[in-house]
Amino acid sequence: MSNGVKPYSLHEGIHSALQDLLQAADGLVIPEVKHLLRDVFFDSTGHADNISLPCPLKEIEAVTALKAVEASTVAAVADLRFGMDKRDIAISIERATCFLFAAYLSTVDGMAKGDPEVKSRLKDTDLLKAQSILYRRFAANLYETRKSGEYFHLHGSLEATTSLNMIGLDGHRSDVTEYHDCLNLIESHVKRFSAAELEEMNAKHRQAGVTCLKYEDFKKTKYGRSKLDLPPWTLENLDTSTPPVPFPVRSSIDHKPQPLAGIRVLELCRIIAGPVIGRTLAEYGADVMKVTAPHLSDVPFFQVDGNMGKHATELDLHDPSSRQIFESLLQTADIIIDGYRPGSLNRLGYGPSQVLELIRPRNKGIIYISESCFGALRASSSEAPDSEASIWSQRPGWQQIADCVTGVAWTQGTDFLDLEEPVIPPFPMSDYGTGCAGAIAALTGLYKRATEGGSWWGGVSLVGYDVYLLSLGLYPPEVVDDLKSRFRYAGFYGKGEGGLRHSDSVDEVGRRALKAMKQVRPELFDEGNFDEAWSHGFGAKVRYAKSAVDIAGIRVGFSRGTRPNGTDQASWDGWEVELR
Repeated sequence: MSNGVKPYSLHEGIHSALQDLLQAADGLVIPEVKHLLRDVFFDSTGHADNISLPCPLKEIEAVTALKAVEASTVAAVADLRFGMDKRDIAISIERATCFLFAAYLSTVDGMAKGDPEVKSRLKDTDLLKAQSILYRRFAANLYETRKSGEYFHLHGSLEATTSLNMIGLDGHRSDVTEYHDCLNLIESHVKRFSAAELEEMNAKHRQAGVTCLKYEDFKKTKYGRSKLDLPPWTLENLDTSTPPVPFPVRSSIDHKPQPLAGIRVLELCRIIAGPVIGRTLAEYGADVMKVTAPHLSDVPFFQVDGNMGKHATELDLHDPSSRQIFESLLQTADIIIDGYRPGSLNRLGYGPSQVLELIRPRNKGIIYISESCFGALRASSSEAPDSEASIWSQRPGWQQIADCVTGVAWTQGTDFLDLEEPVIPPFPMSDYGTGCAGAIAALTGLYKRATEGGSWWGGVSLVGYDVYLLSLGLYPPEVVDDLKSRFRYAGFYGKGEGGLRHSDSVDEVGRRALKAMKQVRPELFDEGNFDEAWSHGFGAKVRYAKSAVDIAGIRVGFSRGTRPNGTDQASWDGWEVELR
């Protein structure tokens, strides 16, 4: 590069992000993991410093650093379980990048997320048609308010009608079916209100919408300030009364052992971030049972990738017989993942302290992981229910909501797309980063339960990941300019005719980004970055992204294929082994 400016190095950026991560998570990363991290190798297939994503933020660096901590924690567990060994650890930068949009890379019977025919292979869990009807889909979208330059992300979650009614629209409009007609109609109603009025209505109706803030404004809020010095995950002791728990004797299915073979995980989650935690643990050999309720919606296609390696069962935890089954499963579970709004499982009797009481007779600790948008209060928190921290923690939210409230969306719009408005990032990257952080918390909890005993609570949030990401800063201006030029040529741009705008949907932004990335970084889509497996549940072959992690002497990979929600019996017995 001219003018004596040193070219940006992705490898150096990853190492810097890792150092920032370790500093933020000081006290949470066990010494054995820090030792292993010294020798982690970051691998790239001849394109070492090519940035792959149309984004000015250091998503690749952030998630690759998290993957390094994840892999080193797995290696520490393996040393504890199988004996110390020289375990070379490598992280593929390309595959870590693919991890950030894995759902968009998956196919079932050769069909990807945007294929109109893929519905024929999926179980219809979009019970309220909040995904399949375009008008209702856009009840979750970013719109300008009555005040010029002010934006609010409406979000009807998986229900849509309440948010639409809230702004004066019917829940269904069969006469409005075209993309821009849907967007324009909904935005015209959002524009009747200020962000402050929408926030008030949002709270009254318990919706997941949020005002879209710039990072500087987020940092000025009391809630934002409370998040700035926190790591992407937390872990604390829940109970000290139980002894250390050795890992199960059961051998894994391959000549290379899996560190989590025999570990049982109950995953009570939907959509992406929470299921990514369970999916990650399944890659290391855990038996992960996803538990959903038959009356709750879920996004059908996200189950293709999100349910890899798991069993998936349905239980209605309001029903006495289902509660009995669930509590039976709980008696031999090692980890529980709670991906619902903080307080939801408590109201059902399955919050952290309640679970401890239910399993107390077994004299064996458990790891309880809470995943949410804004961050559950620590299990030891003494915050009053009406405090600002409590109110924020109990707000509903999703990836787009976290990206809007923290400033990620404004950064994407202004610093990459050259607009004076926010735009949602191309993929649910904060979902995947949060899922990785949750897996680290769970793995660390297992290690501590084995060495110190007791039960452990871990917390992760979408906002927490975004704050870590934003703390890394933007790429240097010359790097961003080069990225913008290459992606604009490939069709991903903002300013100008036909460019992206604030109200373009997350699906449209993702579609354009994926198309452009296939031109800018075709090597990401090489067949070597993917595996295929037959899915009995979907009745077809499923393609999925390979793990970014390689650890000498252990197997990283799934023992079974994917399946839709509710496919399996609620039992730990008779689990099939399909993949080796």
